[in-house]
Amino acid sequence: MAVIIGLTGGIGSGKSTIAKVFENLGVPIFDADASAKHIMNTSSAIKEKLIETFGPEVYTLQNNHQGEVESSSLNRSFLSKIVFADPTKLELLNAIVHPMTIKAAMDWAAVQTAPYVIKEAALFFESGSSLGTYKIIGVSAPKAIRIHRVMKRDACTKEEVEKRMSNQIDESLKMKLCDWVIVNDDQQLVLPQVVALHKKILATL
Repeated sequence: MAVIIGLTGGIGSGKSTIAKVFENLGVPIFDADASAKHIMNTSSAIKEKLIETFGPEVYTLQNNHQGEVESSSLNRSFLSKIVFADPTKLELLNAIVHPMTIKAAMDWAAVQTAPYVIKEAALFFESGSSLGTYKIIGVSAPKAIRIHRVMKRDACTKEEVEKRMSNQIDESLKMKLCDWVIVNDDQQLVLPQVVALHKKILATL
């Protein structure tokens, strides 16, 4: 199994941008958030649990040309409104989805041949996803910049972004829990930081 390095950061920190730089250096990337969405759309067991917990509206039914139900897809906006308004509901969602996502990452890492791989996830310390990782990289950016990025990306309000931020652990605490920190504040270049860290990781393996 390849060594797993975690990559995390608060919403709007730009961790996906950093992941892309590592990928360009030849490091395989596992996107835990994308994997979780895939699992919620494809696993019948997860679908049943989500419907039981949040109601049938959590999935949107899609009909074929004959008007028969052909498939269902996750109603992300409906689910987001529920879980980001209630921390208890968010915990329920994580408890349902995260164990299978963590297993998917371990299975994926087991067949990789690179010296190390990166597992990108928003909720490492909150969900227990840090288990099995060798080290964790944090991506840091000032709150004002993070809010602006998310507002632009998701076409949402400042209040909506701050609500989502309130469901994640404090940014400064998260960075203290990480082994390395990359600053992505639109002032410092990220490429030299990533290249230096890539060399450091290879040297420690």
